[in-house]
Amino acid sequence: MDRRLASPLAATPLDDAWIAANPLPQPHGEVDKNSRGRILVVGGCLDVPGGVRLTAEASLRAGAGKVRVATIHAAAIAIGTLLPEAAVLALPTDARGDIDAAACEMVEHLPAFDAVVVGPAMSCHQQAFRLVASMLASPGWDAGFVIDAAALMALSPLAATLRTRTSPAILTPHIGEMAALIEWDVDAIAKDGPGAVREAARRYGAVAILKGGTSFIADPSGALYAYDSGNIGLATAGSGDVLAGIVAALLARGCSALSATLWSVWLHGEAGRRCAETIGPLGFLASDLLKVIPQCFPA
Repeated sequence: MDRRLASPLAATPLDDAWIAANPLPQPHGEVDKNSRGRILVVGGCLDVPGGVRLTAEASLRAGAGKVRVATIHAAAIAIGTLLPEAAVLALPTDARGDIDAAACEMVEHLPAFDAVVVGPAMSCHQQAFRLVASMLASPGWDAGFVIDAAALMALSPLAATLRTRTSPAILTPHIGEMAALIEWDVDAIAKDGPGAVREAARRYGAVAILKGGTSFIADPSGALYAYDSGNIGLATAGSGDVLAGIVAALLARGCSALSATLWSVWLHGEAGRRCAETIGPLGFLASDLLKVIPQCFPA
């Protein structure tokens, strides 16, 4: 562990004062669905065929104009039926029911999108790694990029490439995924969340979130932020998929990587707070967050 990066640093709180001082850009004048942002969500597997729908719908609920879901062939029609507002792209599947990255031609689709999310609801780390690697190898591609879930688990060989991006990628790990990203043990991360998230941001030249009871966010410069208003109900399957979708929407709407991340953490936490108040502190589902998201944006 590099203790220079674990040194104390005051975190800026993501609270009502920060929200008031950092307004989101809003659509003005004549707008259409393309100008509100186009998102590609790549993920899903046979074990969790519906999980990628949470990311896609969260993007739409957070104001994106168009979303396309690229997922395994067996789930594509079901996803399109559950979420008729989204387009779908059926991808080849490997023998274990995950996306077969070697048989995909994702690069040709990238120019059509303002933001791309890779990894939600995937189970194979290596397939997710291959998808990310192929996208990073696409000449001139530098759109908004959210790397989530399985795509984080084998990302370290791509650290140098990620550091060359003009637009920083956004990494969304929980504590186990953070351990894989920075090669610290889980206990060390639990003791020094700020140091861990700053190390991830530095190592990958990215904006990084460490999700938890208090979520920490850092950018490559070492700037540190903290959101401590979450609740235990957000620790539920699919919650992170929703967060990834919100981040992508704000990227596609024109926010910087850091602003999109900070606002998304706050919106996700606010949606959780409202669900806790109206449904109960435990037992609300990740899908319950979706309809609440539009209500969380300040007037």
